[in-house]
Amino acid sequence: MFVSKEAADIFNAMSEGILIIDTEARIVFGNTAYRRFLNQEAGADIGEIAGYYLRDLRPGAQLPNVLKTGKPILQAPRKEIESIYFVNMYPIYQEGKLAGGISVVTFMEEASAFRKMMDEIENRNMELLRRVNKSINSRYTFDNVVACGEKSVECKRFAQRVAGSEAPVLLTSESGAGKEVYAQAIHNASSRRGRVFTAINCATFQKETLESELFGYVDGAFPGARKGGKIGLFEAAKGGTLFLDEISEMDLRTQSKLLRTLQESTIWPVGGVEEIPVDVRLIAASNADLEAYIGEGCFRGDLYYRLNTFHIRIPPLRERKEDIRELANQILTDISTTLKKNISVTEEAVTRLMTHDWPGNIRELRSVLEFSAYLSPDGRITADSLPKNIGATVGRDTTPLYQRVRRFERAEIQKALQFYGSNLRGKRAAAAELGISLAGLYGKLKEDS
Repeated sequence: MFVSKEAADIFNAMSEGILIIDTEARIVFGNTAYRRFLNQEAGADIGEIAGYYLRDLRPGAQLPNVLKTGKPILQAPRKEIESIYFVNMYPIYQEGKLAGGISVVTFMEEASAFRKMMDEIENRNMELLRRVNKSINSRYTFDNVVACGEKSVECKRFAQRVAGSEAPVLLTSESGAGKEVYAQAIHNASSRRGRVFTAINCATFQKETLESELFGYVDGAFPGARKGGKIGLFEAAKGGTLFLDEISEMDLRTQSKLLRTLQESTIWPVGGVEEIPVDVRLIAASNADLEAYIGEGCFRGDLYYRLNTFHIRIPPLRERKEDIRELANQILTDISTTLKKNISVTEEAVTRLMTHDWPGNIRELRSVLEFSAYLSPDGRITADSLPKNIGATVGRDTTPLYQRVRRFERAEIQKALQFYGSNLRGKRAAAAELGISLAGLYGKLKEDS
């Protein structure tokens, strides 16, 4: 048997020990790793080994047994002096005849390194599984998006058109108007449906925590970091959709990393030295005026324009009261399932629902219906079951028209300030929404009602 120079070069480049014998159990070839192993056991360089009978050098060798049986011996653990290793031994056939045997030795330090690597992969996979299991069950589709009025029909139609794109989507609306329902519907209408939909509310995390939550971190990235590190939501959502709610509350540093991720399709885990490729469709949402935030230096303009490829403004419930009847029926279906009894709403109650302004939007509507359902023993929500402030009728208002207008303006300003906040940034946002100047807003607040 002969080992070519090309084969010898390949074997010598391997870290495993390679030994080849002929049918007489004489050594034909031993690679560099195997000879180093023999030298360590002998405590000196034993020189050339080709031509020696294997058992003259190693009396306990099992490779000659393969010549007798013609069958391989796999994963045999061995210990010689202080060396522990594992061996796979195979017969060599040429033109159908037994021509010798070959053993492949894996040394313990390599096995340990491999085991460590496999443990790290297993731990990472388990972490991925845990994170995916915590992901939102994306059960909403466009069938769940109620759209009866002109504004809501136009909004839904546009969202359906952009769902098939891979570009980011920015959803803006008041709180409680249904941004996450739209996000899930877009996901389920895209090519990524059936894959992971993961959602996170940026306002619920401190800036340091949010960065590691999104991008993950490596072992030892910071004091208190979990051993072995942690994968981020961008990795956990691989192939799927990541929904970032209240993105206006993301700090500028994390905004910078997010922008790079959108541009390069890679992430840098906290403390990491290598980029990791990611494949995620991003949907962001905000109930704040991001353009106003840009002007105040709270939000990056370049990130905004990257997110704003498709901008979907979901109209508040007061602008689509035609949807209230169908929304109420949809919500009552869920409530009926929870209470395990049929809950319905009378026409008189629907009329009262449609006269309310719904500053809390669909979330407020659900709360009102849940409240009323519990106060309706027979399962029929009547006008009397509703909270007193919902569509309540009052006597004739004899206040002069200019005072009514002034009172209405003050009420609308207070609603806007309650939503945006009464600080300077909130007042600017409120003025922008109402279409008046900041000075005009201050002036109307000073007027007597």
